[in-house]
Amino acid sequence: MAPVLELRGITKSFPGVLANDHIDLTVEKGKIHALLGENGAGKTTLMNILYGLYSPDEGEIFVHGKKMEIHSPIDAIKAGIGMVHQHFMLVPVFTVTENVMLGEEYVKAGGILDRQKAADKIREISDTYNLDINPDAYIKDIPVGMQQRVEIIKLLFREANILIMDEPTAVLTPQEVEELFKIMHTMIEQGKSIIFITHKLGEVIEIADKITVIRGGKVVGSTTPEESSLSELASMMVGREVNLVVEKTESKPGEVILEVENLKVLDPLGAIAVDNMSFSVHAGEVLGIAGVQGNGQTELVRSLTGLLQPIDGEARLCGKDITRLSPRDITELGSAHIPEDRQKDGLVLGFPITDNLVLNTYYLEPNSKSIWLDQKQILENSINLVENFDIRTPSPLTPASSLSGGNQQKVIVAREFSRPIKFLVASQPTRGLDVGSIEYIHKRLMQKRDEGCAVLLVSTELDEIMQLSDRIAVVYRGKVLDILDAKTATKEWVGLLMAGIIPSEEEKEKLVSKKKQILMI
Repeated sequence: MAPVLELRGITKSFPGVLANDHIDLTVEKGKIHALLGENGAGKTTLMNILYGLYSPDEGEIFVHGKKMEIHSPIDAIKAGIGMVHQHFMLVPVFTVTENVMLGEEYVKAGGILDRQKAADKIREISDTYNLDINPDAYIKDIPVGMQQRVEIIKLLFREANILIMDEPTAVLTPQEVEELFKIMHTMIEQGKSIIFITHKLGEVIEIADKITVIRGGKVVGSTTPEESSLSELASMMVGREVNLVVEKTESKPGEVILEVENLKVLDPLGAIAVDNMSFSVHAGEVLGIAGVQGNGQTELVRSLTGLLQPIDGEARLCGKDITRLSPRDITELGSAHIPEDRQKDGLVLGFPITDNLVLNTYYLEPNSKSIWLDQKQILENSINLVENFDIRTPSPLTPASSLSGGNQQKVIVAREFSRPIKFLVASQPTRGLDVGSIEYIHKRLMQKRDEGCAVLLVSTELDEIMQLSDRIAVVYRGKVLDILDAKTATKEWVGLLMAGIIPSEEEKEKLVSKKKQILMI
């Protein structure tokens, strides 16, 4: 029997870049096929070709043994191929039914939308795949995990048999991830096939039937969870041995560096995003902020770095009120910032690396002499930082826009870490990075903590929070629900809080006891 999907010799190049180099991929019916690779490895390009967003320069696509010409998403959907994007494509003010039938409308006589017929089909799909979706609910009123299920229903509504899932767990709590995996297994049992794109190696081992690894636009190998391990998969992705365990010494907390009291911050639409938050960060510790994206983390970070003014409350850095200070004033107090969006807030992409490395110190000696920049000093500084922080570039004069995501992040880390700092805000420091770059960033963060810097780590990656933090503050709808000791906290405990559920004392004791038993094994 022919495979449900076969890609043969897919090749795609862009100016100066060979993104896909004669890639072969075979997906069997009723299987979950994981696609792994570093940033820029070619995974997304390959899936965009399969979904009709790009046309290949060479190669062929076969569905159920039949050669297909896919030039648009409409062609892909007709071929039974659907894609759940990492960033959901939903209209918040529409109901589930209206979102699902958008572009595939059921119409009654007179050109009236038949919402009831569509809703009935949605209920049928929901029951078949245990999705538990209310067709009449508004998207803005349902949690992120349910919104993702709506995206899945959109594909099943259009009778897709091959589902591409791009980083589907990126915005989910641990409990929602478990539910998603159950749904994926149910879809497999119903004869669907899934291409699962993720950078979370543990999830691949847990859920995949087959794994294909792409590096530098080429397939470097295929394996199964039974035949491989986390370290072997990481090595295949990066091309060298990778240490997946963060080396972490016992913390030695010192004086309070950052103190936040009853902070209240509005989002761009004027709604309360940070709601009376209070916490402190000590020298020599990492305080992790855990929570599903969109629960006030962005506004909190922007208020602590001078990019957004709170409407109430106070934040003090080394005893000085910073709630009304400018970013430069806060920086000069010894604060450093790794922003959530490295391209928007961390770099001037059109500038060379040399200029990006002095964005917050260009006006100070030795970079500046009177009103003139010392270009020789700036270049020498850049050469040293490029070497010390392992920034992969042909020249320090290369524009930041031409660097990979991992190397762009290294430029920011080099700039922020190459001056004396007392406090570091690291917001999503490894978002979108491959395992090699993640390993590097983690080492640098722990180095700063061990040097006595106070680190506020904001991340939606729960594994990252659990590994790096000394204490964990869990936020939900702009509030700090609890602050946990990382030694006793469990993923289940943190996950409940991330969903807005505060466990009872009895439940806490059970979760802590379970973690102790696991550590003893």
